[in-house]
Amino acid sequence: MAMMTYAQAAVLALQHEMEADASVVVLGEDVGRGGIFGQYRGLQERFGAERVIDTPISEAAILGAGVGMALAGLRPVVEMRVVDFALCAMDEIANQGAKNRFMFGGQGRVPMVVRMPIGIWDASAAQHSQSLESWFAHLPGLVVVCPATPQDNYSMLRAALASGDPVVYMEHKTLWGMQGEVDAGQSVELGRARIVRPGADLTIVSWSRQLQACAEACETLSAEGVQAELIDLRSIWPWDREAVLASCGRTGRLLVVHEAVQAAGFGAEIAATAAEATGCRVRRLGAPRIPVGYSPVLEAQSRVTAADIAASARGLLGTRQ
Repeated sequence: MAMMTYAQAAVLALQHEMEADASVVVLGEDVGRGGIFGQYRGLQERFGAERVIDTPISEAAILGAGVGMALAGLRPVVEMRVVDFALCAMDEIANQGAKNRFMFGGQGRVPMVVRMPIGIWDASAAQHSQSLESWFAHLPGLVVVCPATPQDNYSMLRAALASGDPVVYMEHKTLWGMQGEVDAGQSVELGRARIVRPGADLTIVSWSRQLQACAEACETLSAEGVQAELIDLRSIWPWDREAVLASCGRTGRLLVVHEAVQAAGFGAEIAATAAEATGCRVRRLGAPRIPVGYSPVLEAQSRVTAADIAASARGLLGTRQ
């Protein structure tokens, strides 16, 4: 076990994969100097500019090159800097990368990992603060993951590279400096959730940075005598129906929390599935359908806080505080 940041865990994962397999390459803007969050620090010095490739500022060209590399037998890691910029390359990922295996009868595979940092990043405004995981979960052919801890950022990045399919890999921009223990020998299966804390009164499901706010809310609820079971979904698609439904069956109540806009968010899919399968009471909690503001006062309107989560849980339980 070693203590490291979320960003350092990703660097270590890539280092291990690149040492083990010469077909793993990295491409994107500023990756040679370590990336804007330090998530590639030292890799170009170690593996050379032929494997850690700085590109022009063209997201469509970067992602298109990544799809071509993957079809030619490489395992590219494609850097989009932030998810907002990936919108310039939606055809390459939605119509080329995601559909190639299906349209050519399995003759082509696209073992590509596309890193798209998500979430509110202080004072970054509407074009650099979005959480768009539900967009990519909607597209058949893509795997979508959202690691919330340094350990998961290490293990899930390695699992994503090994999956053989195009993976949209979404790291929250405010987690890069988060410290945690990382066991390089620990593997993770994509599509498996993690029980963060057990509880019998209600189930709370979340992912990525919002998990921290949920954990804080669970502490508040515990002091009030409410024991919430907190589940880190980790993979948005495929998602762990078995773990979520088993928990909902025990507690009879489900609260799904995400930083993304609540309207048409992935929480709706989880809530509907749980209600249909178990008959549990459900509630969703996400951001209002507004652009993220630049000023702190406006930005705060888009945040889902621990207090909001605790209040929503109380409403689901029929209690007041």
